[in-house]
Amino acid sequence: MIRTIAKPMSFLLIVSLLCTGFALGRAQAAMVGTETVLNAKVQQTNRARLNAFLDQPKVQAILEARGISPEEARARIACLSDNEVADLAATVDQLPAGGSAVGALIGAGVLIFIVLLITDILGFTHVFPFVYHSK
Repeated sequence: MIRTIAKPMSFLLIVSLLCTGFALGRAQAAMVGTETVLNAKVQQTNRARLNAFLDQPKVQAILEARGISPEEARARIACLSDNEVADLAATVDQLPAGGSAVGALIGAGVLIFIVLLITDILGFTHVFPFVYHSK
């Protein structure tokens, strides 16, 4: 009796296992380019910078004065495309409030040095010892 049931059962199991293998889709593998990985990292960095910008108390005060909550602004940033996030991050980086004062201090120092150098060359001051003064 077992042999009469075993033979048809084994054929049924073989057919079902073969059908299971064909029913599953094939896995597709491909190389991920360096540009794709770098672009993803840049987009994550841009979104993180925008969220950090929203964490500043001055920015939150300005948003709330205009009737936008910081959470709503974060939700809007989350809905932006990658190109829009890159443009917005570039704009935020160019804002004077987002910059540092190091560039302004260096520029002011260079300007003062040039003014003093010119006045020293013209003979109005004697600040720098390396400027030759003829008498």
